[in-house]
Amino acid sequence: MSISAVLFSWDVIDRANEFFFWLLLVVGGSYGVFLSADLFLLFLFYELVIVPKYFLIAIFGSTNKEYGAMKLTLYSFFGGALVFLGIIAAYVSGGSLDLNQLVQFQFAPQLQSWAFPVLFLGFAVLAGIWPLHTWAPTGHVAAPTAGSMLLAGIVMKLGAYAALRVAMNLFPQGFQMWRTWIAVLAVIGIVYAAAVALRQRDLKFVIGYSSVSHMGFVLLGLATANVFGVSGAVLQMFSHGVIGALLFAVATFVIASAASMGIPGLSGFAAEITILIGAWKSYPLAVWITGAGMVLVAAFTLRALKRAFFDVDGESAAPSSASAARTDARQMPAPPAQMTSSAERSIHLEPITIPEKLGAGLLMFATLAVGLYPKFLLDRIQPAVEAMRFLK
Repeated sequence: MSISAVLFSWDVIDRANEFFFWLLLVVGGSYGVFLSADLFLLFLFYELVIVPKYFLIAIFGSTNKEYGAMKLTLYSFFGGALVFLGIIAAYVSGGSLDLNQLVQFQFAPQLQSWAFPVLFLGFAVLAGIWPLHTWAPTGHVAAPTAGSMLLAGIVMKLGAYAALRVAMNLFPQGFQMWRTWIAVLAVIGIVYAAAVALRQRDLKFVIGYSSVSHMGFVLLGLATANVFGVSGAVLQMFSHGVIGALLFAVATFVIASAASMGIPGLSGFAAEITILIGAWKSYPLAVWITGAGMVLVAAFTLRALKRAFFDVDGESAAPSSASAARTDARQMPAPPAQMTSSAERSIHLEPITIPEKLGAGLLMFATLAVGLYPKFLLDRIQPAVEAMRFLK
């Protein structure tokens, strides 16, 4: 993911050193979250990611970049404050910040009943949980191409990963008390975000709301509390990270759009079908409602493709897509109205460069490989999921 983001930033010239400093700081902070076995270090790296996110968007972004950067930062700090409260509660009760030790500690049910939702919600804000999701589309639209790729591909996954590893694993009884509400919010997020995406005219807003809808599948998988559903949620984290990054890198790319719709043979299908099988065991009604959301996902994806390639509605697709953000998008001189319709007017976009082809190729290979052989990842995911406390 980070390699592809660098390749898609190959032509950055203005303040390039600063751009790559903030970009690599996001990557480094994300690695810190994934690798930390200490709650303090995990929280430190979790908050560290917020700073470079702000500067990447505020300095190098577009389309209300100051507003988008500040909104993302404020939401992140709000979620971080909740996470801090949950960590303090775990430390006071467990007497340690070591995750390996805290996992062995039996927290009181009364503590878990309130500490779990506080900690889970704090992490879920960054995962784009409804209704605290509005920072995501705004941040995606304002961010530069590489920033959008990392935001959708990695940063949103930090919240889901931490919710699974920390909140659900430390407070299993609290999770059992609240998991039905998590499923409700997840289903609402899937359907609502897909419906809103169907009404958007800007391609980056479409992809931004699509990210929120697909992250709803992750939360639904976590709420199932069974090996199949949770394993599917982890697989969806990887799958959506690749698909979302590819969509923002080369907006309306057909393979990425097909993967986003869940076409068999691509990673999106493998992840979503695994989640739905797990959800059927726990919440059959949620699967039926989610089906409506999947129809809406297909609808807004096909609508975006039609507007991009066939100029439906007589208007050009909004050029604030990721590909347009990195090129000089200029309206070509149009002949008189009586000679041509607006649908025949074209937008000039520079051709994709060799580094961008390499970056897109890496992402396409990943989504195809996982879609054709998901067992490669599931064989590594399921043993880790089976060791989680909330399944015992």
